[in-house]
Amino acid sequence: MGAPTERDFDQAPHIQYLNFPFQLEKVHKEIDQVIGRDRCPKMQDQSQMPFTDAVIHEIQRFTDLLPMSLPRKTTKDITYRGYSIPKDTNVYPMLTSVLKDPTHFPYPNEFNPQNFLDENGEFKKNDAFIPLAAGKRICMGENLARVEMFIILITILQNFSLKSPVPPQDLDITPEISGLINFPKLFKLAFIPR
Repeated sequence: MGAPTERDFDQAPHIQYLNFPFQLEKVHKEIDQVIGRDRCPKMQDQSQMPFTDAVIHEIQRFTDLLPMSLPRKTTKDITYRGYSIPKDTNVYPMLTSVLKDPTHFPYPNEFNPQNFLDENGEFKKNDAFIPLAAGKRICMGENLARVEMFIILITILQNFSLKSPVPPQDLDITPEISGLINFPKLFKLAFIPR
């Protein structure tokens, strides 16, 4: 049995370790087609890069950096799923339960950009995508963070290929510490000029 092929990826997108090399290659192709290597990325490029946009969203969803949001307080007495919750009760939204919900994400426990793509390969917005907060008072810096994440990631991938000294299937991506925040493990990564 040889190395996985793109056909293997298409037939088994839920197998996480098969995804990485092909997903990275697809992002590189999209960067080369839309931006090229001679100019800096702009936020306007994101709308023309549906696969890359899906990868960025999937990184945030799958990483699940903040499993529990900041507390909220009920403003009136409410009933939710048969439970009475009085006014002024502290409520702690569990973001992880939404980000891993199989009714909103076809591959809830796998890293798979298809969670944010429609059947035509176009980016598909998902209301269950709440990586930083829930409710009307979302993180004030969320839009800025999304812009910066896009620009920084594209700038890196525009100039470098990423390679791990460990085969992707052997990487342990479970958080180092999991609690109020999921702290990822440290990994070695080579930045190879493209």
